[in-house]
Amino acid sequence: MRAIEIAQAGGPEVLEWREVPDPRPEQGEVIIEVTAAGVNRADVHQRNGFYDPPPGASPYPGLEVSGVVSEIGAGVEGFAPGDEVCALLSGGGYAERVAVPWQQVMPVPDGVPLVRAAALPEVACTVWSNVFMLARLRRGETLLVHGGASGIGTFAVQLAKALGSRVITTVGSAAKAERVAELGADEVINYREEDFADKARADVILDIMGAKYLSGNIRALNNGGRLVIIGLQGGRKAEIDLGALLAKRATVHATTLRARPADDKGAIARSVVDNVWPLVSAGAVRPVVYAEVPMSQAAEAHRMLDSGNHIGKILLVR
Repeated sequence: MRAIEIAQAGGPEVLEWREVPDPRPEQGEVIIEVTAAGVNRADVHQRNGFYDPPPGASPYPGLEVSGVVSEIGAGVEGFAPGDEVCALLSGGGYAERVAVPWQQVMPVPDGVPLVRAAALPEVACTVWSNVFMLARLRRGETLLVHGGASGIGTFAVQLAKALGSRVITTVGSAAKAERVAELGADEVINYREEDFADKARADVILDIMGAKYLSGNIRALNNGGRLVIIGLQGGRKAEIDLGALLAKRATVHATTLRARPADDKGAIARSVVDNVWPLVSAGAVRPVVYAEVPMSQAAEAHRMLDSGNHIGKILLVR
């Protein structure tokens, strides 16, 4: 088969479309003939040499795909060759075929084209597991989403609104502000013009920035608020005012998804299928796709992501 290999750490030009060995299904694995793969910020970090795959994972980038099951290994439950699926991966999505633990494979939601289903696994599992399973956002509460025009942001805005929450989000341009408002955001803050911590008050905050936003996030939390940090685009280290946390009876969670065991990711995937897919099938939540790029041109897709001008997801298609 062919796959995108990272020749060396560096810019988009290090992504090369090469012939590589075909995957074979191990115990409990499904082989998916890939139709499309989502492009994520984690792929950029891997390309830059800052985010190696977990032990045993494929060395090729790509954390989510859609496609058709072509083979199954021993011990696989609930899937058969010919099934149209999407899947959460630990790596290997930028390829013609990928091996995935069966627990991380999900049926494509009704009404979603197979290509566009590749935009769902990473964002759906990230948002559902962090905002709802961990932080337990409830109907009537307020969610603050940083990076509302990103793949995760556009999904979080829609899902929280569909489940009855008020949503505030931060963006970096007027065009992005207009788009996330169309998706249902109740309040949009342009972080280039205003300090979100002066305006926003939220029960749950989904943060991709890390250190840069830590103090502002704590200021923005309501009493009993929950801050969930899922990214470090603004740095790794910052001082925390424990007194402010105590006064607000607030909690801070920091999580990643990629390196979790298959059973953990499988539990999240099953919960997503049960709780999120019905909303997707009903049209209350939908994948927001900015561009579809041939997989062999993954470098161009990474340039799009690096530019920061995209809204929603960028997909690699075969």
